[in-house]
Amino acid sequence: MKYTHDSHNLHNRNTVARFVPILLVVVITVIAVAAIISIGQTLMGGDDARKNTSSKEDAGKTALLSTSANRSVRLTVRGPIVAEEKFRSYEVTVSPDSRSMTTYEGYLDKQLTHKKLSNNYRAYEEFVYALDKRKMMDGKQLNDQQNDLRGICASGKVYMFETLLDGEEVKTLWTSDCGGSKGSAQANVQEVLEMFLKQIPDGSKMASQVGLNQEGSFLKL
Repeated sequence: MKYTHDSHNLHNRNTVARFVPILLVVVITVIAVAAIISIGQTLMGGDDARKNTSSKEDAGKTALLSTSANRSVRLTVRGPIVAEEKFRSYEVTVSPDSRSMTTYEGYLDKQLTHKKLSNNYRAYEEFVYALDKRKMMDGKQLNDQQNDLRGICASGKVYMFETLLDGEEVKTLWTSDCGGSKGSAQANVQEVLEMFLKQIPDGSKMASQVGLNQEGSFLKL
């Protein structure tokens, strides 16, 4: 009986000894597969993030080059931060069927002068494609704090370039003529400004009347 019992124990130990390596192989295999899946998801997630960033960048260019009737582009120029009575700014907005320029006094945008003209599809198409060649919608991503324009370039001008859909912002980039506040825009700024002002026959004159003429004032980036 003792011999039989010992033989049974020996058999059990041999069975366990054979089973342990198999169990280890299974566990290692499961861990390896899980690690591979995790790495794959991480890589795919990184690709998705890059695609999302690229998508945001492409959205600005797509909006700029779209010539449907509900699209438009806008330039806004803000002057130095001074007294309410002396603060000046202006906007130029161009769409496939209209062009307009408005000058303002004060921080609450009291209208000083306004001019509106008609436009057409072919003229708008040429205009936005020319803006694209001057990199109007090329820019770098900034966080919300960096995009806060309050107090930016207090002694100079701030420039905003926007693409719009039904009057609502699609993408906005900005810069200034203060060396320490270059902003997000990477456009050929002087040429973009000149192109917008030339869309209004008296555009440069209107800008000059509020002290925001461009000649010699812009610090090229």
